[in-house]
Amino acid sequence: MKVRKVIDVEVPGLGLQIKEARERDPRSLASICREIDMTPMNWYKIEAEGTKALPEETLRDIEKVLGVDLGVSFEVAAA
Repeated sequence: MKVRKVIDVEVPGLGLQIKEARERDPRSLASICREIDMTPMNWYKIEAEGTKALPEETLRDIEKVLGVDLGVSFEVAAA
């Protein structure tokens, strides 16, 4: 049996942060995408915030390949 917990966190401007981090990287977008098995079209869609929700695993892959911490946390404040 599986138990699933889903937490969505709104991160305004995340696409722009990703774009700015990519633009600081000297590698081509194609090269970056190859490292995390993503198409450039999908990457551009993420930068434009054209996806409904970005899986945490994909976000962490993007952070890793770009060598950045985008500051996204799923910590819930104690009541």
